[in-house]
Amino acid sequence: MTEFSANLGFLWQELSLPDAIRAAKAAGFAAVECHWPYAFSTQSLREALTETGLPLLGLNTRRGDPAVGDNGLAAVPGRIEEARQAIDEAIAYAAALDVASIHVMAGRAQGAEAERIFCANLRYACRQAAPHGISILIEPLNTRDAPGYFLQTTTQAVALIDQLGESNLKLMFDCYHIQIMEGEVAARLKALMPFIGHIQIAAVPDRAEPDHGELDYRAILSSLHAWGYRRPVGAEYRPATTTDAGLTWMSALQ
Repeated sequence: MTEFSANLGFLWQELSLPDAIRAAKAAGFAAVECHWPYAFSTQSLREALTETGLPLLGLNTRRGDPAVGDNGLAAVPGRIEEARQAIDEAIAYAAALDVASIHVMAGRAQGAEAERIFCANLRYACRQAAPHGISILIEPLNTRDAPGYFLQTTTQAVALIDQLGESNLKLMFDCYHIQIMEGEVAARLKALMPFIGHIQIAAVPDRAEPDHGELDYRAILSSLHAWGYRRPVGAEYRPATTTDAGLTWMSALQ
């Protein structure tokens, strides 16, 4: 049976993050993950995690200022100090809450200088996170939802992971983004398993509940189980109506 992690960046948005953690427990999720927890104290989050017994699998570094188009900072020229402040903040939260991994967001940038800066910031993140047992994740995003984002394909991501050689640098494999950019999701999952730190799912193309659309998640999850993948799979989708109304997909896919 596949276990699922509720991505609280999208699910139960009407609730505070601590209450969303409690809602995820009530709904039968085995874990939670989030985007940006920084509006809440680590104490309030730890209380909710302790109460529910759910692990918090991952969180993101801050995007910067979305009002001016920021979607991460780690690959953006001229923003190194801000990027490292965001990394330090994420590590502090993750260490306080026993979070397994941090997604370091690259941001909108292109070219050799952006790659050099991204590599330097990733190396910094990996080495700061390692003493806490925290993995650093990088995630390719599709150009339709995230135009201009530095990291767009698994080929690009794996090349960076190989280049840096940091043992705690892993790939966030979001099936939604990969299907849009590259296709052949099941084959890529199998080939890239040694690099993968976390897997996320959502329907393609509408990014709603993962029980319809281009990808047969029943088959994909069955293959993951056959390949020995036992970690919770992240449910990072936008509910078509309310989170609770759409949760029938869980029993269908388990």
